[in-house]
Amino acid sequence: METQRVTEYPTTPHQSAAGPPAARPAEKAIPHARAEADVPPEDSRVREPERPEDGPGAGNGASEHTRRGGDRLRFVGAATRRIARGVDLDETVLGLCRSTVPAFADVILVYLRDPLPVGDERPIGPVRLRLRRTDRLLGHAEDPEGTVHVPAPGARLPLLSGVAEQPSAGAAELTEIRSGGPLAEVLRGVRPVFGDSPAAVAALPELLGPARDVPSGHRAILAPLRGRRRVIGAAVFLRRPDRYAFEPDDLLVAAQLATHTALGVDKAALYGREASIADELQRTMLPDQLPRPTGVQLASRYLPAAESARVGGDWYDAIPLPGSRVALVVGDVMGHSMTSAAIMGQLRTTTQTLAGLDLPPQEVLHHLDEQAQRLGQDRMATCLYAVYDPVAHRMIIANAGHPPPVMLHRGGRAEVLRIPAGAPIGVGGVDFQAVELDAPAGATLLLYTDGLVESRQRDVWTGIEQLREKMMETARLTGPDTPPPLEPLCDEVLDILGPGDRDDDIALLAARFDGIAPSDVAYWYLDPRAQTAGQARRLARRALARWGLEELTESVELLVSEVVTNAVRYAERPITLRLLRTHSLRCEVGDDVPQLPRLRQARVTDEGGRGLYLVNRLARRWGATRLSTGKVVWFELPLP
Repeated sequence: METQRVTEYPTTPHQSAAGPPAARPAEKAIPHARAEADVPPEDSRVREPERPEDGPGAGNGASEHTRRGGDRLRFVGAATRRIARGVDLDETVLGLCRSTVPAFADVILVYLRDPLPVGDERPIGPVRLRLRRTDRLLGHAEDPEGTVHVPAPGARLPLLSGVAEQPSAGAAELTEIRSGGPLAEVLRGVRPVFGDSPAAVAALPELLGPARDVPSGHRAILAPLRGRRRVIGAAVFLRRPDRYAFEPDDLLVAAQLATHTALGVDKAALYGREASIADELQRTMLPDQLPRPTGVQLASRYLPAAESARVGGDWYDAIPLPGSRVALVVGDVMGHSMTSAAIMGQLRTTTQTLAGLDLPPQEVLHHLDEQAQRLGQDRMATCLYAVYDPVAHRMIIANAGHPPPVMLHRGGRAEVLRIPAGAPIGVGGVDFQAVELDAPAGATLLLYTDGLVESRQRDVWTGIEQLREKMMETARLTGPDTPPPLEPLCDEVLDILGPGDRDDDIALLAARFDGIAPSDVAYWYLDPRAQTAGQARRLARRALARWGLEELTESVELLVSEVVTNAVRYAERPITLRLLRTHSLRCEVGDDVPQLPRLRQARVTDEGGRGLYLVNRLARRWGATRLSTGKVVWFELPLP
């Protein structure tokens, strides 16, 4: 096993009363199982100083003290640099443990407050410390007689054997600090103390617990960890009896290590809170889960620009529309910061509101452009808005400066759709154009942001061509008659990213067009007359008989009669009745009255007002949507 010399400091004359160290080999060697990258650079390692009997100046105590002081300075410099490299909490604590064992101590125990206060937070409740991590020297052990020996492989040292090597946050015990107790007094004093001092003798049992006392003969230093505003933990450094005892100057070393560690823990806690806020913000801005509209399958991906910048201005959305249609949206606000994410959230909310009004795609982009100008100057964004109709197997797309979508056909051919690019949102004073295209069953539409196809290593059109080729290559794996599953397709598409291609956020939305077959659709225009409700019941009964859904006849006739009666009462133009058979039976009744019906509790003496109550009780789902030409009231029933 690889070995390394243990850093030790010779005792000074005034500490010789503690007794000479136990007999030990001429050269102490310990197993060193850490990765090479974990070892500090050669010039920053602490070298074991020459012993008094090794050199001509053996009797010069002042020279030896100066040499030891230089070693301490080099050790503190290397250790603090390593602690400062930590970004999160675990890296900071690990840096302290790895830099002090075995150079400064044989065992270290690091305790942190639980919960850990962040920034200006004022902790509520009693102060509790949790053992966060331990590290120990696994080179030599000693029996009760003091004989030093090498333990067998896998054996445990008797040194604090009741403490787990790397305790988890949930398994480690909590130590509640008693107000005015000895441990509270030591932590309030902030300065490290020797383990044999009266304060530490009373405080260590409270910290370690009754079953975890410092073994006899071991030397200890108890160092409070004080952050910017408060004590956030404590560190215990232990040395075996066969090493030199801690000196007064070692208290200064422990103080430096504790200060840098506490500041690093504060920094890591603040960074963790910011990362948590960023993650929560991004999750709130993007859809929690995609809807499951009729006739289309959906899948999505979002990748931030970097782990350190987890928010950005890219977004995607899928919004169900009246008539079983669905709006597919993808957009990109300039930049990938908190400001970009906030602007993105406002634009996404505006898009959902406009989609609810059932406006044409070009009108939606026009209103988004006006909203971006109201948000301030230089609020630029690109957006692509498409509306898919599964009954007509068509879609309408409008573009505002966004990269064009790619459609993968059922036979495996991928094409870049020709859509007028338009100007980005926020420019102002421009018109947007919409085009209507076929959306055949089995085809896959891929919407994406420019972070997927553009980087410093390639231009956008090269990236789009690579994306098209990747989709065709993935389609060949499943054959010409079987389109690739959406989730694996999204993963394969992301493989076109090279090592240096993550310059921007990436949002991806894939839609598989299944459509609704004409044989599963029944559609009628009905004049608003008194006999229309009966006519609607007969038409619905015939359609259910044709589909073999006679079990639903009574419920459908009752609900259709109530909804059609409400439409006939106020409509001036012909009303529409449509039945759709998919994973459920959907009925839609449209009229030219914009006022939406509302559910209310009818009184005993009322002659009406119970129609929607019956719909609400019998249908699995129902709703009403305002259109530019009126409204649509719909309900769904599960298939038998």
